[in-house]
Amino acid sequence: MVEVFDMLLVLLGHWRQLCVEHFRGTDESRFSLRSPDGRRRVWRRQGERYSSVTVVQNENFWGGSVMVWAGIWVEAKTELFILQERSLNANNYISDILADYVVPFALVIGPEFLLMQDNARPHTARCVMQYLQEVGITTLEWPAMSPDMNPIEHAWDELGRRVRARPVRPKTLQELRQALVEEWENIDQNVIDISRYATTNSGID
Repeated sequence: MVEVFDMLLVLLGHWRQLCVEHFRGTDESRFSLRSPDGRRRVWRRQGERYSSVTVVQNENFWGGSVMVWAGIWVEAKTELFILQERSLNANNYISDILADYVVPFALVIGPEFLLMQDNARPHTARCVMQYLQEVGITTLEWPAMSPDMNPIEHAWDELGRRVRARPVRPKTLQELRQALVEEWENIDQNVIDISRYATTNSGID
């Protein structure tokens, strides 16, 4: 029985490895001037969890924010695309991302190309699914609230840390855009590959 279980774990690992080598992880992320990595930190003493001095009102993306998109692949990553709109919708997802970035890349990779995207509304709109079908792209869908399953989330975390560690932090949205583009280019592919395998192997000891 133990041998069968071990064999199933090995097969599961091979399946996950196959997925990693044949899909392109893509997603959007938003970075704010207040905290480029999206985190807000509060220091408190024991017993002060609900004290008014340690509770921060949720003011989403205080000071302005920048929304970006990118994709990662085995030994490759796309350029960082800055979304000019404040939010992503199905129309600009097709025109700005799928048509300009995903389709050309899929043509290079060939028939084994799989597009990994979560179930966010702009990704699953009827017009988007119809467009993907027309251009012959197969999707590997992921739940929208399962960021740990998408390896690109680790790349976003690395990007946020790099922007936060710059000697001079961005003070304007234009500076934030420039910093994000520069730091994305500076992320070594080995960092992305390691995070990709770490996500794939999670849950298997």
